[in-house]
Amino acid sequence: METESEPYVRLATLRQLHRVVAELNTARSLADTLQTVVDGIVVGLGYELACVNLVRPDGDLVVAAFAGDPAAEALITGRVGSRASWERRLTMGENWDGLRFIPHTEGWVLMEDDVPQWHTDGPDPRFEDEWHPEDRLYAPMYASGGELLGVISVDRPRNGRRPGAWGREALQMYAFQAAIAISNARLRANMQRALVRLEREQQALRASEESFRQAFEYAPSGMAIAEMGGDQHGRLLRTNDALCRLLGRPASVLRRYSFSDLVHPEDIGTLLRTSAEGGRAELRLGRRDGTYVWVSLRNSVVADAADGPRFLLTHVEDIEERKRHELQLAHRASHDSLTGLPNSAELRARLGARLCRRPQSVRASAIEALDAAFEGRDGYDGHAAHGGHAAHAGHDGHPVGAEAGGAGEHGFQVDGPDRYPGADPFEFPGAPPAPSDGPYDHHVHTVAPATDIDDGTKGLAVLFCDLDGFKSINDRFGHHTGDAVLIEVARRLTTGVRDGDTVARLGGDEFVVLADGLGAADAADLAVRLRNAIIPPIRVDGRAVRVGASFGIGWAGCGMSADEVLRSADQRMYIEKRSRSKAHRRAG
Repeated sequence: METESEPYVRLATLRQLHRVVAELNTARSLADTLQTVVDGIVVGLGYELACVNLVRPDGDLVVAAFAGDPAAEALITGRVGSRASWERRLTMGENWDGLRFIPHTEGWVLMEDDVPQWHTDGPDPRFEDEWHPEDRLYAPMYASGGELLGVISVDRPRNGRRPGAWGREALQMYAFQAAIAISNARLRANMQRALVRLEREQQALRASEESFRQAFEYAPSGMAIAEMGGDQHGRLLRTNDALCRLLGRPASVLRRYSFSDLVHPEDIGTLLRTSAEGGRAELRLGRRDGTYVWVSLRNSVVADAADGPRFLLTHVEDIEERKRHELQLAHRASHDSLTGLPNSAELRARLGARLCRRPQSVRASAIEALDAAFEGRDGYDGHAAHGGHAAHAGHDGHPVGAEAGGAGEHGFQVDGPDRYPGADPFEFPGAPPAPSDGPYDHHVHTVAPATDIDDGTKGLAVLFCDLDGFKSINDRFGHHTGDAVLIEVARRLTTGVRDGDTVARLGGDEFVVLADGLGAADAADLAVRLRNAIIPPIRVDGRAVRVGASFGIGWAGCGMSADEVLRSADQRMYIEKRSRSKAHRRAG
């Protein structure tokens, strides 16, 4: 029996305590540690029953380990007691320097709570410190920060007595060491779980990287990784074989470039918007041979949660065939299928793009315009080659022969305050008023010569051409010959104008030429030269046929619609056609 006067009992108990504490540190897992704790109490501290109630993540306490009685172990192991019930118990009874003892005289109120227990009834104690079956002794275990880890419950001291001062101190010391062992075991368990999780994540990452590598390298379309941000923004870091083949450059060479170095100059704005926002764009990239290929660019911003955007993952798809098909469809919609010239719709679109609703000046009436068309015709000397006129500049740099504020070399006038000092720059004589913030505030107006007399004004000439004698060829030799004639006439007209001028087929045997920057004499000279180009015989299937041509010269000016411009030129063409005899009109 333990008594305070027997030092050898204390020494024996201390040796046993040392041995069981040493065993706590040899456990390999949290479950082993908990079982070692309760086994040490039964073996080393002289109690028949012991259990550890461990705090769960939700705060309640579960019976995690039991020793001393297999039946009681099977009964309560794994059962849970609420945190509130345990806190009630740890504030009841007697405080033994950190231990909590609840005598059987007070414990009867705990019989109905939810804390798992194995206590049985028994007779009243025969002497003062005799242990009663319903006595309860708890040793709370705390972490270094004061957090409750669990509670050790002990019962049935082998000597049948309540523990004395030395027994209480031994149990308290053991609970302290057990708390350290449980904390270490939890830490090891958490580290092991973290290591296992990290290994799995690394395996998953390696598998993901390998999958990405294979998807990247062997993708049938181009793939690239480009740097994002900083001085090297857009620089290609990595490209796959498909992109190298598409651009005709090896990967080692592509790493010297960014997409901005490869993109077509006209598409640089589209590229910059796509690079900044991610998304998709269609643009042209340069090949090694100097040509460009249409591609669809899809950017994905690959971001790091900590550091922000890191790089761009770009998918490059070859859409050259689709673009070619789209251009072919657009060309078919806007061009004549027989001659390849712009059709009526395209002609009106090009003409309308040069016109606005506001007239530059009050135009003459239709009758006055037609009368003026043939006044002074003999004055056309055709002295200057088509497109060769340039306004002679005076000492002040302004054209000689043009009124102040008049048209420039190419028939444009830019509105400005200097045109009408003190007036709204967009108010013109006879023009309807319009708001100052309208769509034409910065429009370069198209103006026409006031008369057919060449006064140096340059404008947008509209030459309406109608073939003479074409119907008889079509009737005599068939549509095959007629089509061949139209094709050859289209070729001769196209050859006879400048680059930048428009030759369009309006329909049937009617053609229209748009020539900018011409004066009245220039336009008349051009009409003569085009008529002379059409007159020579055209050979079709070994047969020579000839057609003539009548030209009407109209002028495009702001305030006119495209239909009005064409109608004016058409009227002038018919006047010109009727002014000549039928024999002179038919050249073949």
